[in-house]
Amino acid sequence: MTTGTRIPSHSTRPRRSRTRTFLPLGLAAWLVLEIWLLTLVAGASNGFVLFLLLVAGFVLGSVVIKRAGRRAFRSLTETLQRQQAGAPPADRAGSEGNGLMMLGGLLLMIPGLVSDAAGLLLLIPPVQKAVSRYAERAFDRRLREAAQGTLGDAFRQARIHRPDGKVVPGEVVRDEPEDAPREPRPPLTR
Repeated sequence: MTTGTRIPSHSTRPRRSRTRTFLPLGLAAWLVLEIWLLTLVAGASNGFVLFLLLVAGFVLGSVVIKRAGRRAFRSLTETLQRQQAGAPPADRAGSEGNGLMMLGGLLLMIPGLVSDAAGLLLLIPPVQKAVSRYAERAFDRRLREAAQGTLGDAFRQARIHRPDGKVVPGEVVRDEPEDAPREPRPPLTR
């Protein structure tokens, strides 16, 4: 006996994004490919050569990460020193790409030949620039498409209100006793 109420044929859950669907499959395929290539190289040469390749990748990756970290720290200290001196921050030609260089070093440190090849590619400056441009465009597109009240909307709002000191949301709280003499104060703005 039916009551006239239709049961929906589809679930009311929100649809999964393509990333959440294909990322686990991609990771599993990457892992299988890495293991297959390692066994192929070990069969073609010997285990010691494979071990030397993996150790060399780890050492090279740690050197790359250390160098990128030092470069990023040097850039940060120079920017802070210029800011404290009242000078505008200088545009440095070699200061961008530290994050991608660190990612390349991390990929070199992960055991495997595919990750080593991807890490070496990320160390090439034209590839870094192309990946950086693509990532920035994708990030901006995702921020524009973000719905109101989501985490992406919060990032968009944070990018709109620049933290350069022009607008500081909040209130001023003074810890003074009530009976203290009141004298004129300078304005809070310059």
